[in-house]
Order: sequence, then structure tokens, then C-alpha cells
Amino acid sequence: MSVSRDYVVIGAGSAGCVVAARLAEDPGVTVTVLEAGPPDTDPQIQIPLAFGMMLKSRIDWDLGTEPEPGLDGRRAYLPRGKVVGGSSSLNAMIYMRGNRADYDEWEAAGAAGWGYEDVLPYFKRAEDNSRGADAYHGAGGPLSVTDHASPEPFVDTMLQAGLEYGLAANADPNGARQDGAGRWQATIRGGRRCSAARAYLHPAVARGNVEVVTGALVTRIVFEGSRAAGAEFLKDNALRQVRADREVIISAGAYGSPQLLLLSGIGPAAELAGHGIGVREELPVGRGLQDHLVVSGVWLTGQSGLLAQMTPANLDRFARDGTGPYSSNVGEGGAFVRTRDGLDAPDVQCVFAPLALHQELTGPLPGPGYSLSPYILKPASRGAVTLRTPLPHSKPRIRHNYLAAENDRRSMIGGLRFALAVNRQPALRAVRAAPFLVPASDSDHDLLDFIQRHAHTVYHPASTCAIGQVVDPELRVYGIDALRIADTSIMPTVPRGNTNAPAIMIGEKAADLIRGLPPLPRRERSAADARLEVRQAR
Repeated sequence: MSVSRDYVVIGAGSAGCVVAARLAEDPGVTVTVLEAGPPDTDPQIQIPLAFGMMLKSRIDWDLGTEPEPGLDGRRAYLPRGKVVGGSSSLNAMIYMRGNRADYDEWEAAGAAGWGYEDVLPYFKRAEDNSRGADAYHGAGGPLSVTDHASPEPFVDTMLQAGLEYGLAANADPNGARQDGAGRWQATIRGGRRCSAARAYLHPAVARGNVEVVTGALVTRIVFEGSRAAGAEFLKDNALRQVRADREVIISAGAYGSPQLLLLSGIGPAAELAGHGIGVREELPVGRGLQDHLVVSGVWLTGQSGLLAQMTPANLDRFARDGTGPYSSNVGEGGAFVRTRDGLDAPDVQCVFAPLALHQELTGPLPGPGYSLSPYILKPASRGAVTLRTPLPHSKPRIRHNYLAAENDRRSMIGGLRFALAVNRQPALRAVRAAPFLVPASDSDHDLLDFIQRHAHTVYHPASTCAIGQVVDPELRVYGIDALRIADTSIMPTVPRGNTNAPAIMIGEKAADLIRGLPPLPRRERSAADARLEVRQAR
């Protein structure tokens, strides 16, 4: 191998940027990050409102599912960031961690050290919250988490409708309780996107011991016996290698990480044999895939709203000081709800968006409008990522099996019925002009039919290299030395909320595991704290 580094990180996404930056805090350590996409220099990346304009662009992997039986046989579009920063350079920037129950369930299932009180210190260490530090939040960390500089007024109208429906107000779903409606914080700094690259990787590169190689498609892990010794990658039509003297860390995401393991001979033996790939270690790689499925009810309005504010003057305002409508991430607020009795946590998250979003967010805006977009938080359905061909350029074969489980269908129907009910409240009734995309009725049959024809991903794939299945609780791949995975693929189950903040938390915790550092101290949770959390969660 012509190049040797202490660590090789594959993927400059949400977790990979964190891992590389934290490892490089030791000035004596060298790190190479291999990223298939280009540098994050596209100016649209920095404009929160422009996130939808980057879908199906050169910085999008532009993946898709196989025909999904639960979606009326449709193939669902699966955008993922193919750029430095990964999907944190492409996403809607909503800062959400999930529910305490998610992490406690991980721990109860065998993921030692991944309970809520174990991961909370890593969320806090990452965070620079504009509201300051408290029992649940951190200040002074690399990742800016802020309230919106120029809140869109129509979101307040939608939130008022939620309160009229009977929801409790909740200004912090990342705090003591998740249930309720309110404005959400976002990973924005000075009005501009704060991706994992901006927060972590760029400062690390400036220190001099991190190298980022862009346009580098990793083709396989290179082994010496049972040890991962480096990576082979394709750049400028030439195969190259980089050696890892200490460890290789795969952070290629819930689709990319299993694909790379399979290409490297780690996975189900029968699948590998079918592609002529020798088996190095037989593990259930790619199995267990989960995702959050969303559907939107869309209405037109006579209010000017966000669409009318997309003007050259407001773009100039954004360029000057990062304020105005272009600093909006669209999903400025929403609600967490339980659609039926007997649930121990919310099963639906509903985004209140002041735009008429449709066709998997790629359709033309039909005029001033708004969307109420519920998605299932705790899916039981499981899918898989498998190889399409043994060539690294081939896109993987992905099937989510959306809505295969009866409870998933119940939650989606309940979530859409909730959205329709919120839309009937006085605050929205006063500004609603006409329906644009809605079910034929609120019967179970018509709601499910609408869901099957229009639902799509809300970009939260997880669980394809899960703890206890493919990696141990320290994220080491079973049977392989010096190889770890750090991204959402290691999640035993997808958490109840957006996954960028959890991916960054995983990067933070992974870096400490790799460095052999003791875990951050757990929060001292008093009996009064516990009673408050239980009371507020009811």
C-alpha cells in the first residue's frame, strides 16, 4: 500500500465526520476519510430552504426501492447525501433525538452501554444549543442547535390548530417529554445549515492531521488474515489503496455500509455465493432494515405564506445576514402523538410544513399551500439491503417491506386521520382555500388506499448492521479485527424521531470506544426528575 494512516474512515456523512474529527483531537494521530461524493461547496447546501432543490442532483445517491407490496407495487425514491457531510448536507435539519424508551429498549435487548442515560451525555457533548445548557442539553459543542431566526408565521397557524385539536404545547420534544406540539429546533448556525462537515470535519482538516479524499468510491475492505488492514477505492478511474495501521471505520450509512461489507465477503453465505464472492465471515448483514414512512395531506390557502416570499430580495437578505424566509428549513414545527390507547410512547410524528409538498417532495409547488405530514415512528416491518451485482458501482437492491405489519398500518391510518382532524380546526379552516392532495374520505379503506398510493420515505433508514447481529456493543464487526461500523446501520431499531442527531451521537460515542476512553458519566437522575418525566409523558 502506498499510503498509510492510523485510521481510515469510510464515508464523510453525519457519523463519519464526527468520528474523524474526534480521533484527530490527538495531534499525533493521522486520519484519512474516503468520500464518494464531491466537496460540500455547492452554495445551495448552506441555504436551509433549498434542501428540496438538491434532491436528484449530483450530490444525491438517488437510490430507490424494489417494488414495494405495501405501497401498491410502487418503487420508492430514497435520497441520500453523496457529498462531504453526507445526508447532513442534504437533509431538512430538524434536530430530534428520539424517545427515552428507544435507547432503553436497545439496552434491554443486549446493547450494553446504549441506554438513554448512557447516550444522553454524548448528545449533550455534541450540542451547542442556543437556549443554553440544562439537564437535557449542552452548550459549547461543535453542532449548532438553534431556534429559527425568522419563524414562518403560517407554522404558528398550524400549531394553533394542533392546540385547538387538544394537543399539549411542548417547546422541547428532546427534553422531559416527547408528546405534544410546538416549534422544533434545527441544526442551523447563523441562519445557514450546520452540517456534520461544517461542525466537525472542516475544523479537523484545518488542524492538519485529517485528509479527506473526495470522489473516492470504496470497492472493498482490504484484509490481512482476519484483520481489516485498509480500503481499496476507485478515484479518477484508478484503483488505489490506503492502509489503516490501527482501525478501519465504516460510516457509509444504512444502505452503503451493508453493501460494502457484502462486497468484502462479510454477510449471508448464500447471497455472497450467488455473486461469486468468497465468504470471510457469515453474518446477517443487510437484514433488519427499518425506515419511517410518511404521507402528506396537502391543501391550498389564500395566505401568501412561504412560497410568495421566495424572492430575489429575500435571497439577498439571506446572503447578507442569514435571516428571512431562506433561513427556514420548512419543517419548523409539528407534533408527536399517540394514535390509540395503550401505547407507552408516541407512535406518530407529524410535520407541519408551510408548503404544498407532494410527489416525494420533488413535485412542482402548485401555489401557496401547506402540508400535514404524519409518519410512523415505531415500525415493526423489516426489510433488507442486498447486492444487485458484485460491482461496487451498482446500486444495492433495497426492499423496506413498508406496511407489512398490521400495527404499522394502524399507526399510519391513525396518523393521517389525526392530520385531517387538525386541518378541520378553526385556525386552519379560516385560511384554507381548497384541498390539493387528500384522501377520498376518512374511512380506514380510503385512508389506507391513499397511503399506499402516496406514502414515501422520510429519510431515516437504519438497522442493517445492528448491534447484536453484525456488531457488538463496542461497534466491532463480529469475527473481524480492527473493523467497526459507526452510523445508523448499527441501531437495533430506528428511534422515534429524525435520525441525524442520533447518527451524530453514534459518532461521538464510537470515537470514545475506538480511543478506549471511559464512557461519559451518566446523568444523576433524581427521583423528582423521574416523577416529572412520567407525569409529563402521560
